[in-house]
Amino acid sequence: MTTDYNGQQQEGFGPMEATIWKGRRWSAANAYLRPAMAGGNVQIVQGLARRVVMEGTSAVGVEVAVRGQEQVIRAGREVVLAASSLNTPKLLMLSGIGPAQHLQDHGLPVVADRPGVGANLQDHLEIYMQFAASQPITLYKYWNLWGKARVGAQWLLTRTGLGASNQFEACGFIRSKPGVDYPDIQYHFLPIAVRYDGKAAAEGHGFQAHVGPMRSKSRGSVTLRSADPADPPVIRFNYMSHPEDWEDFRACIRLTREVFGQEAFKPYLKSEIQPGAGVESDAEMDDFLREHVESAYHPCGTARMGRASDPMAVVDPDCRVIGVEGLRVADSSVFPQVTNGNLNAPSIMVGEKAADHILGRTPLPASNLEPWVNPNWRMAQR
Repeated sequence: MTTDYNGQQQEGFGPMEATIWKGRRWSAANAYLRPAMAGGNVQIVQGLARRVVMEGTSAVGVEVAVRGQEQVIRAGREVVLAASSLNTPKLLMLSGIGPAQHLQDHGLPVVADRPGVGANLQDHLEIYMQFAASQPITLYKYWNLWGKARVGAQWLLTRTGLGASNQFEACGFIRSKPGVDYPDIQYHFLPIAVRYDGKAAAEGHGFQAHVGPMRSKSRGSVTLRSADPADPPVIRFNYMSHPEDWEDFRACIRLTREVFGQEAFKPYLKSEIQPGAGVESDAEMDDFLREHVESAYHPCGTARMGRASDPMAVVDPDCRVIGVEGLRVADSSVFPQVTNGNLNAPSIMVGEKAADHILGRTPLPASNLEPWVNPNWRMAQR
C-alpha cells in the first residue's frame, strides 16, 4: 500500500492521482494557457510552424504558415519549442539543428551538428487484461442508453458523479523480480471490461487491469521525410525490439494473474477474458502481446538533456539547445529516459522549470529526502 506514489514511496497500490478540478479534466491549456490569454500576456497565432529562423547560430524567430501565407514571428528574447517529442525534433532539424549528414541528405544547411536530435525515442507500452465478474457490481450497469444519459445529465448539471472521473481510481507500482530496486511495472485498474474502441466485453460485468513495463530498453527515432515542413516526420518507435521487453511483459501477465488470484477476489472473479486461460506458455504470451500491446501515448526523449560535451545531448540543464543561442525546448523531448509513470505531470514540470530559467529565478534548494526502497529488493520480488 502507498498513499502517494509521487511521494516518498512509489512501490505499492493506492489511489490514482488525476488532473481533475471541479469535475472537469484540467489540462495545461485550462490551467496555464487560458488564464494567460485572459490576462493579455499571450497572443495565439494558429498556423503551421515551419522552422526556427536562425541568424548565424542565434534563434531570432519562427517562420509560420497562416492560411497559406508565410510569415515570420520575431522573438523578443528567446524562442521556446514545446511542440511534442515528435514535432520538436522535426522543427529542430528543419532549422538546421540535428545530425549533420541527415540534414545534408535533405539539402538543409547545418547550423549545429547534434546527432541526438530525433534519437532516443521512448514510450510506454501496455496491455489490458480483462476479467468477468461474478457479481453485478461494475460500471457495466451503466453501459446502456438510460445509464449513460443519467450519468451525462448529472455531470452536465452538477459536474459530479461518474462523469466527473475517468474511472481509473486505483493504480499500482511493483517490481517485476528480485534484484530490481524500484518499481518497473505500472498498473491502473478499471471497474468495467471495455476495449479502447469503446466496445464492452461480451460477458457483461467485468473489470480490467492496464499493465506494462515502465523502463523499456527499446529505442526509436524521429527523422525527416523531406525538407518540406508540411510533410510529417518518419516515426519509428521500434517497439519490443529489445529481448528483455518480451520477458518483462510476460512477467506483467503472470503477476497480474497472481493479483487477481488472491483470496480477496474470489467472491467477485468469474473467469479471465483476456488473454484467457489457454494462454500459458512463453510462445502463447508472445503471440497475445503481438496482437494486443498498445501505446500508452508517452513518447519522449528525442531532444534529451545532458552535458554539452555529450554528443547525443540536445539541451543543457537549463533547457537551452546546445550549440545555438536563444533557443530552448520545454516538453517531454528533453527526458533522458521515460519517466517511472505517466508523462502529464513531468511534462508540466519541464514547462515550470524552463519558465524559471527564462525568468532568471533561483532554483529551489536540493532536497535531502530519499525515496523508500524495499529493504529486501535484492532477494525478493515484494
